[in-house]
Amino acid sequence: MSAGWLALAAVAALGGGWALAARFAPATLTRWGLWAERRLSGLRLKSATVDGFAMPYLEGGQGEPLLLIHGFAGDKDNFTRVARYLTPHYRVLIPDLPGFGDAGRVPGADYHMIEQAKRLAAFLDQLGVGRIHLGGNSMGGFIAAQFAGLFPTRVASVWLIDAAGTEASYDNALLRHYVETGEMPLLIRHEREFDHLLAKTCHRIPFLPRFIRRVLGRRGAADFALHTEIMKQLHASPLIEAQYPSLPQPALIVWGEQDEILSPRGAQAFHALFTNSTVRLMPQVGHLPMAEVPKQTAADYLAFRKTSKNLGSDRPLHKKLPIR
Repeated sequence: MSAGWLALAAVAALGGGWALAARFAPATLTRWGLWAERRLSGLRLKSATVDGFAMPYLEGGQGEPLLLIHGFAGDKDNFTRVARYLTPHYRVLIPDLPGFGDAGRVPGADYHMIEQAKRLAAFLDQLGVGRIHLGGNSMGGFIAAQFAGLFPTRVASVWLIDAAGTEASYDNALLRHYVETGEMPLLIRHEREFDHLLAKTCHRIPFLPRFIRRVLGRRGAADFALHTEIMKQLHASPLIEAQYPSLPQPALIVWGEQDEILSPRGAQAFHALFTNSTVRLMPQVGHLPMAEVPKQTAADYLAFRKTSKNLGSDRPLHKKLPIR
C-alpha cells in the first residue's frame, strides 16, 4: 500500500469510518485518496479548456517542462506515483486527454491521434510552454510520437512507454482478436470488468483499494460507447512509420516484456524510427511500467536525461539499460 493510501486508511480507521465510506461513498473516498497521492508527489490539480473540452491537469515541480500523456482508458493519475521521483527535477504537467478521465466528452468529435496531438499543442500554448520533453504510455506514446513529428522543433526529447502507433506494436493476439470481434479488455461494459482490465494491463498489479476499482469500473462502463468509437479512431489513425521516415529527437523507448496489450516488438520499430534512441526492456513488467515499478521507471528516465544531453548525431547502438 502506498504512503498516501496508508495515511488515508489510518485517518478513516481512527474515525471508524473506513468500511462505511468505502461502501457508501466510494467516489468521495477516492477523491481523498487521490488528493493524498498527488500531494505526496508534489502535484496540484489545475484546469484548462481546449477546443471546447475541459482538460484538468496535474502540475508540480520546477525546471524544464515534462509533459506526460496517459493511455487509452487511463487518466492523469496513471503517472502520479512515478511523478514523485520526477517533480524534484522537472516541471511535470499531466493532463487528462479529451474523452478520458475528468476531461470533457463530446460524442461525434474527432479523437484521432493527430487531433489529440494538436489539442496538446494548444494546451501548452495556453500555459505559455514552448519547447518541452514528452512522455507517453500506450495511446499516449502514439500521441507523443505524433506530436514529435508534427512539431519537431518544439520537442527536446521523447519517452515512449509501451507505445502504440507502429505495425509491430499491434502484432499480437489481443489486437487481432479486436480486429475480428471488436472486443478487448480496455473496453468495459460493466463495473465488474475493471479487475480483468487491470489484470491484462499489469503484470505486477499496483495496490488499488476495492472502492477505487469500483469508481473506475463505473466510469469505464459509462464511457463504453464513446470509448468504443475512440478505439476505432485510434486503430484507424495513420501509423507513425507511415508518416515519417525518421524522427531526430533523443528518445528513451521502454517496454514491459510481459505486455499483453501491445507487442514488445514495437520497441524495435520505434528504435528504428527514432534515430537517436535507447531501448529499455523490463522483465516481469506489463503494459504500465510507470504504475507497476514507478521508482525503477523514473530512475531509468533520469539516467536517460543525463546521457541524452551528450548524444550526438551518430546513431547509438541498440542497448538495454542495466536492470536494477
